[in-house]
Amino acid sequence: MERIKKYEFRKVLEELRKKTGRGTELVSVYIPPDKQISDVTSHLREEYGQAMNIKSKSTRTNVQSSLDSILSKLKYVQVGENGVVIFCGAVEKGGDKTDIETFILEPPEKILSYIYHCDSSFFLQPLEEMVEEHEKYGLIVLDKREATIGILTGKVVETMKHLTSAVPGKIRKGGQSAPRFQRLREIATEDFYKRIGEHATRILLQIKDMRGILIGGPSPTKEDFIKGSYLHYELQNKILGAFDVAYTDESGLYELIDKAEDVLEGMDLMSEKRLMERFMKLLANDERMVAYGEEEVRRKLEIGAVDTLLFSEELNTEVMHDLVELAEEIGADVEVISTDFEEGAQLKRAFGGVAAILRYRSK
Repeated sequence: MERIKKYEFRKVLEELRKKTGRGTELVSVYIPPDKQISDVTSHLREEYGQAMNIKSKSTRTNVQSSLDSILSKLKYVQVGENGVVIFCGAVEKGGDKTDIETFILEPPEKILSYIYHCDSSFFLQPLEEMVEEHEKYGLIVLDKREATIGILTGKVVETMKHLTSAVPGKIRKGGQSAPRFQRLREIATEDFYKRIGEHATRILLQIKDMRGILIGGPSPTKEDFIKGSYLHYELQNKILGAFDVAYTDESGLYELIDKAEDVLEGMDLMSEKRLMERFMKLLANDERMVAYGEEEVRRKLEIGAVDTLLFSEELNTEVMHDLVELAEEIGADVEVISTDFEEGAQLKRAFGGVAAILRYRSK
């Protein structure tokens, strides 16, 4: 359900993003949970005084009106465990008209620092970063000389381990026969692959909810590593693909992410596509195992028959919130479906934006 809450919060941010002012008239205030409201009040009163220096009379009036509004609300606003964010300003309404609007939000994650910001738009970046998906992926880049293991969390890459090998170079020393030299290289390469597998297994098996592993390097090195099953079987099953990269140090991890961009972007889409394909197949072959349309789905939720609730990303947020509460009561899974593929668009177009896969056949 956490995903649904973040989805609903993103919808709120989309609406706030549309709000604009004529000048630097939109005020954003981020208050951490450990910040004293009295300190915030003192600072905003100072800003009120500083606003007297604004040359434009309308901008000055609007900024001071916004600060007045925020100061009045601070007398009763509740600061939750994650803090609170207040947006207030003279929002353009068209036809040369503006209106002071105030929005008070409880952030989905803890605010770490106090922020006061004035601009022609609300300052949303800290909140947008909170609702970005932070899926975790394992990263391995390797050749016969070195290897680097890392973790991708959201957009952040963390290098966990860098290894170098004892594999001899391609030029053999005098006195060694070519077959013997080649055999020594093969043994050293095998040992290096085992070391990479051991370190990667130790690091990546500890990651909860890891979505997959990306492996990069020159051919045929990366393919040989995958075919040799040097990773723990649970990790081996999570390999999403092998990609050609030129570097096998830390910079190679970033190159790997660039090369695998299409795979990473398609992960959620493929999961949603499989769900919709399952729904459509049941609809065609066993219609009593599915429901669609707000009223019918609501009835199935009320009798506890829903296994997975499917929403179009374009569904009205109020309707979604209401049905999600029913789903939470019966422990049903909830999935938001993108309209970026045909079946997803069809959920909105043909089924009213809401459908369900049932736990049992229901009349």
